[in-house]
Amino acid sequence: MNLRHIAISTIAAIGLIGSAWAVSFADLSNSDATSGLRAALEKGADSAVGKLSVENGFLSNENVKIKLPSALDKAQSLLRMTGQGPKMDELVVSMNHAAEAAVPLAKPLLMNAIKAMTVTDAKNILSGGDTSVTDFFRQKTSAQLSEQFQPVVKSVTDKAGLSEKYNSVMGPAAKFGVVPAQQASVEAYVTGRAVDGLFFMIGEEEKAIRKDPLGTGSKIIGEVFGLLK
Repeated sequence: MNLRHIAISTIAAIGLIGSAWAVSFADLSNSDATSGLRAALEKGADSAVGKLSVENGFLSNENVKIKLPSALDKAQSLLRMTGQGPKMDELVVSMNHAAEAAVPLAKPLLMNAIKAMTVTDAKNILSGGDTSVTDFFRQKTSAQLSEQFQPVVKSVTDKAGLSEKYNSVMGPAAKFGVVPAQQASVEAYVTGRAVDGLFFMIGEEEKAIRKDPLGTGSKIIGEVFGLLK
């Protein structure tokens, strides 16, 4: 088969796949498709926030647990030898509790993003890859989440008396380029990790919905995401 025949066959196959996709979704009204998508987004967001905002939601989950910044982590053995171990452990616990306290603020922002979802957003999610839901939330809410989280994180770390200790070590190091600017203050570091952890958990919920849409218990989610399997 020459290249011309291969090209024609490939185009035809793509056309058939596209037609099958369109026919499948034609079985659902635009209203049903939108309702199913919104229901899935709400379920994923609500579940992710719920799992992280409980006591030790970050600390007990190794996938999102906030550990010491890389610059401190590298020096951990030496610091522990000098008796700084308990302080480092306290810092880790307090950072994770700070993230845990901030996460509930995410829910209204995520829900507002869902309400404001456009037709283009919906098409991108339904025709996108396995992380299209997470990508949608990240694009629409990332900056706002950081803005909302940071004051809460700062309040918690200030009360724990850890901001000054952390910042006194990391601040000067950042000036000399030893650590990234986003790790120079405890509130900036924890805020960034908290946002990352939230999107990770949304991604996990998205995978679960795509794998077993009927298992969500929602008929409309099952219909919409079932067609994508």
